[in-house]
Amino acid sequence: MGLRPVYGHAALLDRLGATLASGRFPQATLFVGPAGVGKQRLALWVAQGLLCENGPGTPCGNCQGCRQVLSLSHPDLHWFVPLSGLKATEPDKQVEEVQELLGEVMAARRENPLWEEPDGMARHPLASVRLLQRLIALRPFQGDRRAIILGRAERLVVQEASQEAANALLKVLEEPPPGTYLILTAREPHALLPTIRSRLVPLRVLGVGDAAVRRFLERELDPPLAKEELERRVLLAEGSIGRAIWAGGISGSPAQAAAEFLAAVKGGPERWAAAALGQPPWAARGQFSEMLDALLLRLREGLVQRAGRDPESLPRLLEAIRLVEQIRADAQGNVNPQLGFAVLASGLSALR
Repeated sequence: MGLRPVYGHAALLDRLGATLASGRFPQATLFVGPAGVGKQRLALWVAQGLLCENGPGTPCGNCQGCRQVLSLSHPDLHWFVPLSGLKATEPDKQVEEVQELLGEVMAARRENPLWEEPDGMARHPLASVRLLQRLIALRPFQGDRRAIILGRAERLVVQEASQEAANALLKVLEEPPPGTYLILTAREPHALLPTIRSRLVPLRVLGVGDAAVRRFLERELDPPLAKEELERRVLLAEGSIGRAIWAGGISGSPAQAAAEFLAAVKGGPERWAAAALGQPPWAARGQFSEMLDALLLRLREGLVQRAGRDPESLPRLLEAIRLVEQIRADAQGNVNPQLGFAVLASGLSALR
């Protein structure tokens, strides 16, 4: 099974295709935008355009290079994603383990292109950056270009030993070899170190609009959704296909964490205070942010459901959404998840 087509982003695709064809596409770019708007899928489209046998330019979709990218099997496409569960302790063994784990992830994504979010503790370890360094030291396998995608690049700097990993990546970004194109994706640009951001050409990726979300849901989900459920997801998605997918529970871990958070709030100060103290203090800021994303989705769904039948509850829901969005913004900085959890729980308790 190949990658799903790109839905929406027509003007952006035209711009990217023209830049690729002109030979002026930057060697180090940052695709930045909200969760689920298609940053990594667009990065893969660019990789396809770079590796197309008729390119570089807008990918033809028919040549061997294009087909290999769509099946995630091109030897000059390297897609790094956050990983968890690493066990090796020796540096060389860690690199080998990362390579094996990435191979497993790509196999899973070939099987199911509607991939789930990485778990909250997943990260880009130093071993991933070392593997990246090894890859770019080699010549491209099939042609004279290679594409390297570092998805969810903010996971590079929110975990232990991140400074060393960031510095290693910085060396790669300072002077990429000819024909090597690095594309990083992130939800928040300021989650990356300034020294890394300064070496990347930023590209803002926005939502695709309701029509593109609706087309995706109608054509790509199996079994198809009932009309009422489809429209519910379009409304909740706010132009993000990823959110439309997550609204159906495909990625269950953040949704479960959000449910547990609300249960703790309902249980009173003793319960939510204990739950706050149970939050890992620093290493799980990514996990905490994803719980907040799921919580926002749940609150917005409640807003939609109550709009007609319980208008008196709407001001409280709107204020709850505002509080969560504020904590979500703070979570991109140096806010301790324990403190953020407690502040949010206290604020939501006062709205009940």
